[in-house]
Amino acid sequence: MHAQTRTSLTPLALKDAPALIETVFPAQKVSFEAQTERGAGRGQTLTSIGSYWKGRKPLILVRAIVLGSLLPPTDDAEADLAIFEKLMAFDDEALARRALAANAFSATKLQELIPISDPERYFSGRGWRRDVTDDDKLELYRQALATFASYEEKASLCKRPEEVDQDWLYAPVWPQVNRHYAHLGIKAHSFPELVEQLGILRYGHRPRVGDTFCGGGSIPFEAARIGCDVYASDLNPIACMLTWGALNIIGANPQRRAELEQAQRELAVAVDAEIIRFGIEHDEQGNRAKAYLYCLETRCPETGWKVPMIQDRIISKNRAVIAVLEPDHANRRFNIKVIEGVSNDLLSEARKGTVQGGDLVYEIDGKSYRTPIKTLRGDYRLPDGSTGNRLRRWEKHDFKPRPEDIFQERLYCIQWIKKETIDAARQETWFAEPTEADLERERKVETIVAKNLTRWQEEGLVPDMAIEPGYNTDQPIRERGWTHWHHLYTPRNLLLMATIKKHARTPDLALLHCGQADWNSKKVRWDRISLTALNAMTDQALDTNVDWLTRSGYVFCHSRNMTLRDREVFARNVQIQSRPANEIECNAEIFITDPPYADAVNYHEITEYFIAWMRKNPPKPFDEWVWDSRRALAIKGAGEEFRRGMVAAYKAMAEHMPDNGMQCVMFTHQDTGVWSDLIGIFWAAGLQVVAAWYIATETTSELKKGGYVQGTVILMLKKRPAGERTGFKQRILPAVRQEVARQIETMMHLNDTVRAHHGEPVFNDSDLQMAGYAAALKVLTAYTHIGGEDVTTFALRPRARGEVTVVDEIVQQAAETASSLLVPEGLAPDTWAKLTGIERFVLRMLDMETTGAQKLDNYQNFAKAFRVEDYSRVMGDMRPNHARLKRVTEFASRDLTDATELGPTRLGRLIIALQQRLEGAEPQVIVEQIKNEMADFLEVRPLLVDMLAFIERKSPEAEVRSAAEVLGARLKNLRFGA
Repeated sequence: MHAQTRTSLTPLALKDAPALIETVFPAQKVSFEAQTERGAGRGQTLTSIGSYWKGRKPLILVRAIVLGSLLPPTDDAEADLAIFEKLMAFDDEALARRALAANAFSATKLQELIPISDPERYFSGRGWRRDVTDDDKLELYRQALATFASYEEKASLCKRPEEVDQDWLYAPVWPQVNRHYAHLGIKAHSFPELVEQLGILRYGHRPRVGDTFCGGGSIPFEAARIGCDVYASDLNPIACMLTWGALNIIGANPQRRAELEQAQRELAVAVDAEIIRFGIEHDEQGNRAKAYLYCLETRCPETGWKVPMIQDRIISKNRAVIAVLEPDHANRRFNIKVIEGVSNDLLSEARKGTVQGGDLVYEIDGKSYRTPIKTLRGDYRLPDGSTGNRLRRWEKHDFKPRPEDIFQERLYCIQWIKKETIDAARQETWFAEPTEADLERERKVETIVAKNLTRWQEEGLVPDMAIEPGYNTDQPIRERGWTHWHHLYTPRNLLLMATIKKHARTPDLALLHCGQADWNSKKVRWDRISLTALNAMTDQALDTNVDWLTRSGYVFCHSRNMTLRDREVFARNVQIQSRPANEIECNAEIFITDPPYADAVNYHEITEYFIAWMRKNPPKPFDEWVWDSRRALAIKGAGEEFRRGMVAAYKAMAEHMPDNGMQCVMFTHQDTGVWSDLIGIFWAAGLQVVAAWYIATETTSELKKGGYVQGTVILMLKKRPAGERTGFKQRILPAVRQEVARQIETMMHLNDTVRAHHGEPVFNDSDLQMAGYAAALKVLTAYTHIGGEDVTTFALRPRARGEVTVVDEIVQQAAETASSLLVPEGLAPDTWAKLTGIERFVLRMLDMETTGAQKLDNYQNFAKAFRVEDYSRVMGDMRPNHARLKRVTEFASRDLTDATELGPTRLGRLIIALQQRLEGAEPQVIVEQIKNEMADFLEVRPLLVDMLAFIERKSPEAEVRSAAEVLGARLKNLRFGA
């Protein structure tokens, strides 16, 4: 229900009150829930309308930011945190309900976890008795979850909060919220009511959340779902369309969802009827095609043979189906036979196709041939550095290769559905090479397309948009000679997509049609295990395939193309505009943005793949947006142009929010230089940082291996107070150190308090480190002049390569100050103060590993903070979610020389000593060597003893712990002059 204004509230009573997120934020729990949501893949709420937009921030994170920005702190930080966690469904009661919704425990498991004196009261056989209520079940679930130690262990058993019935999940929460905020007159029974009442107290009315880089729509969607008014804008019309879809399709009420589902069914019936009428998907027996497998074919310059280009000849791994090339000497080409049920040896051999490592590789009569694909294309480089090749550039009216083209396209396999099972729940399918009748149906499709292409393009049913060269868009041009977007589609793709679009006249169906472009093109690959399509934008790039999948019209017409979930939006006032961020026209109390930055995906290029389908005759309200390439206006890249674009955007947002408004900026940092850039941007925009939090948002995937997995930094900002304020480095540095210490000590005190009651701290080391950055930024961004230079001028002037500015120095000082306060448990502060950066890094991470920390971004963050040049030299594993240090036994001699960071250090010498002890050397001999090698041995002996004692407690290797104990005792009890 919609919130109603309550007369007991005092408008603007919280006008000058800080926001809870400025001091308290359950970052660890938000991190876990955000990763769980991202790990749900297509089960995420918004992906069904466009999984091709990969940059959406988790909805649970957005909800936490909105609530944290509206809720006020009280004098009891622990109680504030408890209420916040209840509203996020992170508390123990919510976890019990979420676990019950997931049916997390069987009757057997519950009886294993907790003593149940009368199990017959609850269970009948292996299941629940029918008369057992949810309250009864909850009682057992509460007890069972209490046996798990960590939040992660408990939450991993649960459904995500948004997947659980909201009325039931939050039933116990609202009375507690109302009691906690009784002094403010809060009387809420739903999120829309709470949001409106907090908005009245802060701003005098329901709050509006704005996002001028709305992207895939997660920020406006989640803000609207909990009852905020919403303003969303983006330069990219695809982003606006996805945001509209999130709010109007995913967020539709039950009646509207039913209408949308009916519209989808009617569209499928209409398209199916046309496809059947064309007679292009059924064979003579009435069997229907499900999928078509195509490949390129080219003529080898060495032999003159036409060779199919296939990366992997396996068609179905589980069914042992492969493609076999049989030489046709008469025609100097290969016949492709599809064979089912082959041996494991043949299946293994089929992994090697005719395209290997960028080369065309094949064999005739026992002789092998290999030709680089670059050679086939005729790639060349001119003296001026430009490149080109011999590929013919396709023309606007082309939709298939011409006979003289270097690369031809060939259908080599069809997946068929047996006639009797076409409408069955369990279908029978098989694979076969195309017959002459199948090839005749291919020619029939080509005839239809040839006859209609020009008209389709004029009517906007098929793209006629040229591919504009760019970082991503150069690939189709360079690799295939394609010059227009429709060249990325087979004739079957074009016929199906034109048929869909002809019937998809409403905005929701137009959005569905646009999404189909992601599943019907030459960029779609074949998953040989699951026997399904891998969508075109899986890799967020426009690289081309040598072989690909074309789904039949049957698949579209008999699939749930947009899954509609119960995620109703409660916002009353929603505005969506396609415009640059600096041209905002709408005011908002809270701006939450996930802006582009130096390492962002080039959405302004790759989404032209979709824009091409929508640019002619889009339905209302999409017709209000500019459907064309607007690359020149996009904020992209790095350097001065990037900073100026960002300043203009954030200055415009600052001018469109009240003095007590709040901004949240999310960014995934990969370069410490981005920090300095952002400081300058916020300075010039008139904003001051008031808090920073670190959230682990990403999960392991094939697309994000190595060092690419990152967390998200949440920066909270307010308008900088009016007036001039000048600072100098000599005065700012002490203020930064003081603020960093105050912030971290406050957080550590809350950690200790919460740990004493609940056993788990609120903040981890990364949170505390980010708090150090935030404290520095809070001090820095309060100034209008630094060292006599206006901060706007400073922010926008070009930076010399390798230049270290005063801002860089201050930010690094903040990181070092924060790090110096994060002494690992069990290590003396005096020892910590004397360690080098690499020594601090190894011992800090060794301590973190004892808590189960395995995130690579933790290692990246601390390596930066400790100024470690190459932390990879001390890493034993650098997988994103399985990172760890090298064990003592894994260090090679080359890792511990004077040429490495660790080698010359005292810790490096101790690692050598431990290895010597493990190899059998006597303790007194090892200690004597250390004594002779270290000129300052007497001074550093206590430090060595302390580090060995730390390693004894923290090392995961039992033999290393034993060796550290022996050597530590020998050093501690060493007698001089004996």
